[in-house]
Amino acid sequence: MALFATCFNDTMWPGTPKAVVRLLERLGCTVEFPLEQTCCGQMFTNTGYAREAVPLVRRFADVFAGYDAVVAPSGSCVGSIRLQHATLAREAGEDELAAEVRDLAPRVYELSEFLVDVLGVTDVGAYFPHRVTYHPTCHSLRMLRVADRPLQLLRAVRGLDLVELPAAEECCGFGGTFAMKNADTSVAMGADKVRHVCSTDAEVLVAGDNSCLAHIGGLLSRQRAGVRVLHLAEILASTEEVHR
Repeated sequence: MALFATCFNDTMWPGTPKAVVRLLERLGCTVEFPLEQTCCGQMFTNTGYAREAVPLVRRFADVFAGYDAVVAPSGSCVGSIRLQHATLAREAGEDELAAEVRDLAPRVYELSEFLVDVLGVTDVGAYFPHRVTYHPTCHSLRMLRVADRPLQLLRAVRGLDLVELPAAEECCGFGGTFAMKNADTSVAMGADKVRHVCSTDAEVLVAGDNSCLAHIGGLLSRQRAGVRVLHLAEILASTEEVHR
């Protein structure tokens, strides 16, 4: 299987893809990291530059074509690959590429999907002795419909005290370029999310997309709320040895 780290994780949060590798290898997977990988093209697609995204769709299809599974720690990027890549190729008149994408896309998984649906595990042997609350990101919730898979995994973590997040399914306000184009609205939505997070008395907010965690975490930091943010992979990769 292959790891698709995603460009923003590779650039800004490299600890997350490293955690994915530790976790999957602990579960017996052989993980490869193709060095030719780049961006999935979502940033172009979501800002109206569909044609500019096509070369990135082609690169993704070329780089990952030979793998039986591709795992990414990002519901946002996996959603783009599954639901946008074939359309981008077809509308660009790239019928052969569209066929390649349709063949590859079902083998591309968000981390929690791969663990629960493919490996068939919910208890990954993790240990994380902290009070935690979970934010379901919009793309994982609405595009991929990962449902409660992340919660199943978190409930099985030893030492973890999982508390429900009020209004959990409300958007945090990030939305990629939405946060830049509509900053006031984005901050207001983020403030609502932060208020709900703080009401749980959680030590840690967890999610499956670092982009959303960066937005919420920035607001938590500015308010000096004392709540840190962590990607799901980093909690699942944590073991008792780490906490000794």
